[in-house]
Amino acid sequence: MTATVEMSRREAWLAAVRPQTLPAGAAPVAMGVGLALADDVFEPVPALAALVGALLIQIGTNFANDYYDAIKGADTEAREGFTRVTASGLIEPGQVRRAMAATYALALVVGVSLVYVGGLPIVLVGLSSILAGLLYTGGPYPYGYYGLGDLFVFVYFGLIAVAGTYYVQAVVALGAGPLPLWVPAGTVTPEAVLAGAAAGALATAVLVVNNVRDRETDRAAGKRTIAVIVGYRWSRLEFVALLAVAYAVPVALWLGFGYTPAVLAVFLTLPLAVQVARVVSTRTDGAALNPALERTGQLLAIYAVLFAAGLASAVIV
Repeated sequence: MTATVEMSRREAWLAAVRPQTLPAGAAPVAMGVGLALADDVFEPVPALAALVGALLIQIGTNFANDYYDAIKGADTEAREGFTRVTASGLIEPGQVRRAMAATYALALVVGVSLVYVGGLPIVLVGLSSILAGLLYTGGPYPYGYYGLGDLFVFVYFGLIAVAGTYYVQAVVALGAGPLPLWVPAGTVTPEAVLAGAAAGALATAVLVVNNVRDRETDRAAGKRTIAVIVGYRWSRLEFVALLAVAYAVPVALWLGFGYTPAVLAVFLTLPLAVQVARVVSTRTDGAALNPALERTGQLLAIYAVLFAAGLASAVIV
């Protein structure tokens, strides 16, 4: 584990929040907003609620992973990742668990307004998102320990996050609410799902870097991530394939769905993607992969901003 230096109480809690992971929560919301602007269904209030709710669920999941990985023995001194506050003794396990519960509770409070707007579909999405975050490393069968973490991230931080953000705006803009019992026509489009695949691919790429770095310590702890199951070579191929999906999506939106070519602005991030891919393809140590993990998060954030700005530019012009 990265050497733990003297930390203040505030610094320890900031480490537990893991701000470097927050682009995974914010980026799909930005992409859903960009798509809503392009389709003339943008609504600021539900979009803001979606952002706050997504970030709270991300932080709650970070607390849950910190807590459950520590009590299950997956976080050891040999781990080369960023400081985990429970395992390192910086914060008592009970306090981390209570912070997790409080954060998820706040997400539920924010979700109430979205439930009024989006009805039963938002209830299902919100509750399943929290449950998925808890069961990622918690519960009797933590699916993150059995090679299913990548799928969870792709679905919840990609497909559902982008399509859900688009949905809560479109329901209002199209006058399909309040409290619909199912998904009204036109509120979840194929384009929103396609954009979700791009967000999910890059969010999953962040996890792949994490799992490549932790492969040996995870294997020793009995945590069977995809990297543990398939090894370094196939994990690296997965990383490159995820990048390919992310850059194929804007081309498909332009050529196949008639969106503005300005969405191709995301290709400005390609040099950063290539730089990170080179590191992931050749290194396994935390000294190289910790910065690569942060850069992959930056890649996701910049990609999302350029994606949304490209789509919005057609509306502004």
